[in-house]
Amino acid sequence: MGKKRLIVFTGAGISAESGIKTFRDSGGLWEEHRIEDVATPEAWVKNRDLVLEFYNQRRKQVIDAKPNAAHDFIAELQNKFEVQVVTQNVDDLHERAGSKNVMHLHGEIMKARSTVDPTLIYPLKRAEIIVGDKCEKGSQLRPHIVWFGEDVPHMELANNSAEQADFFVVVGTSLNVYPAAGILNFVKVTTPKWLLDPGDFNLDYVKNLKHIKETAVNGVKLLKADLFKNL
Repeated sequence: MGKKRLIVFTGAGISAESGIKTFRDSGGLWEEHRIEDVATPEAWVKNRDLVLEFYNQRRKQVIDAKPNAAHDFIAELQNKFEVQVVTQNVDDLHERAGSKNVMHLHGEIMKARSTVDPTLIYPLKRAEIIVGDKCEKGSQLRPHIVWFGEDVPHMELANNSAEQADFFVVVGTSLNVYPAAGILNFVKVTTPKWLLDPGDFNLDYVKNLKHIKETAVNGVKLLKADLFKNL
């Protein structure tokens, strides 16, 4: 008999415990910048230098960070389950912890891509992308990030995975950022679901959901017992 299929959907909360700052503060700023100035196609056209420098700083933060116990636990689950990680995060902490199947909905900060051909994607060997770094077709490289106003290319694939889940776990996200948050609508009603997040949410409409009101690192300890009961 094959392994049961487990989908783990992660957000900023899991990376926050590795020291990566969450997406934006209560004033709507991201590292003291307006989202519109650093994370949109319009920002890229208006001030390419600022956008590159903003992501260069984010990239340095990611390089300095280390996977935490929650990342490690999710990787360990591969021993018992067929695990698909679907993440809203752009860092590579899941991969560095050992997770093999990671789908990044919002891009990957440790990669660059061509501005003329979105299929040309390059792993970065250093923290910076600078003006003059070009793809093989001669165009400036940009961060491999899904900016506000751009399509989320893997969303349909992620929703299909959610439909096939035997178990579905959400870690460290308020389920407020669409279209990604809509993934929960594709999980079968009968599928056991867990949410690990210390926040308060009105999720009464979601059937078979257990809310573990803990941070990711503390919550996985409680999740472990529940999941292994279902094997």
